[in-house]
Amino acid sequence: MNLAHSLQRMARQFPKRAAIFHGTQAVATYAQWAQRCAHLAQQFQNAGLLPGDRIAIFMHNHPRYLEVLFGAWWAGLAVVPINAKLHVREAQWIIDNAQTSWAFVTSDVMADVSTNTRQQLTGLQRVIDVDSAEANTLWTMPHTSDSRLTKPIIERQSDDLAWLFYTSGTTGRPKGVMITHRNLMTMGLAYFTDVDAVSAQDAIVYAAPMSHGAGLYAIPHLMAGARHVVPASGGFDAAELFELGQSVGPLSMFAAPTIVKRLVDHAEQTSLTPQDCTRAFKTIVYGGAPMYAADIQRALRIMGPRFVQIYGQGESPMVGTALSRFHLSDSTHPEHAQRLASIGVAQTPVQIRITDEQGQDLPLGEVGEVLIKGDSVMAGYWRNPEATQAAIRDGWLFTGDMGCLDTHGFLTLKDRSKDLIISGGSNVYPREVEEVLLQAPGVSEVAVVGAPDPEWGEVIVAFVVLQQGSTVRDQDLDAYCLNEIARFKRPKRYELVDSLPKNNYGKVLKTELRLRLTQP
Repeated sequence: MNLAHSLQRMARQFPKRAAIFHGTQAVATYAQWAQRCAHLAQQFQNAGLLPGDRIAIFMHNHPRYLEVLFGAWWAGLAVVPINAKLHVREAQWIIDNAQTSWAFVTSDVMADVSTNTRQQLTGLQRVIDVDSAEANTLWTMPHTSDSRLTKPIIERQSDDLAWLFYTSGTTGRPKGVMITHRNLMTMGLAYFTDVDAVSAQDAIVYAAPMSHGAGLYAIPHLMAGARHVVPASGGFDAAELFELGQSVGPLSMFAAPTIVKRLVDHAEQTSLTPQDCTRAFKTIVYGGAPMYAADIQRALRIMGPRFVQIYGQGESPMVGTALSRFHLSDSTHPEHAQRLASIGVAQTPVQIRITDEQGQDLPLGEVGEVLIKGDSVMAGYWRNPEATQAAIRDGWLFTGDMGCLDTHGFLTLKDRSKDLIISGGSNVYPREVEEVLLQAPGVSEVAVVGAPDPEWGEVIVAFVVLQQGSTVRDQDLDAYCLNEIARFKRPKRYELVDSLPKNNYGKVLKTELRLRLTQP
């Protein structure tokens, strides 16, 4: 099994179909995409790269990202995707740890804005800027009119490494997650059964980093022969995406909840109707963090029923649970409110369990650690057998997320196990408090953490970002919480801040918030 066979299959069936777009401009048909990948594979082989060798992609979103990705797989190589927002020193550590041979970059990731100098990557055979003359030479085929694919795809086994993804590393060094061809094929097929139907007329837009879930969703859209669109800006701009959708057809995309919120803000500020949004967007899949119930209710009201939530981890990419468009929109269901706060039901290829600290199954409704098992679960951590043994036991991935299942199979996440607050001997899940505060008048964003306390063990602290012009005070928030949740769950302190610290994917950095509370 080699994922490149999916591209070859489409190129043979629909050679003249437009496949890759940069903005509104088509830059490759399916035949050209496959030809370029086959040609790149030959270049890799001529340079002495062998099946199983690794190449890094340290790039902002770019049309050539897709060609490097599938060209590497065509040659039997494994890809190491590196977040373009990382510092060069951080990328260097990943490159060294993964023992990569080549790196493909965009020039902007190599610039040090503080010194206005170009940084270097070391220990590699080649570092290729995809916009350079060197890259153009590498991409140039001797006979551009020849539609034959002369370089055969290197056969790989289902459990061979395809994608070596490094976790964000918020605590210590990141770990390399070994994702196989089987894992990614499972993810691609699960998209059709559990997330969305795809046709050749569809267009997926890469506005979130292609080094993560957004890039992986190229696989199911390739399988369906859809169009692949990289915005001209190379990233997220709400106005650009709405205009792009109007030009090339309704877009599908993967986005973090923070990006969804900005799309909804734009639609509201520009007085777009749900019908206007329908012409710009077909499906918006969100994940990376649960979306608060208040936010998804607002999104549905303003943009209409075009949302699907997925839950997965780097260790089970994009495959865990899914909260479907139907369930999100089924407002007449008596449990609709609870389902909006959930992350859906297990996707078809996996099983979900909730266990206690000893790994024993818990009854429905009780909170414990979320476990996942199935063909999407990683092979293990790269060069880290101890971490692999801790994360995977008897085929089950121990996610570190805390949650509970209801009688219909809907999973509701509470928090990461490390975010649980124990105050006065009682467990408090920050998300529950955050959901309440987000309903309070004048509140825009909230993050709740625990602060050490000699009497209570921990006390609950809420960091609150107010809406522009809001005059809400601490006592107003406290009164609201007293009306909505148990007294022991309400925050003991409210910190009004201009913004919340977030990582490159829009997740709030609670570790940083806890650190603030320990500083004088």
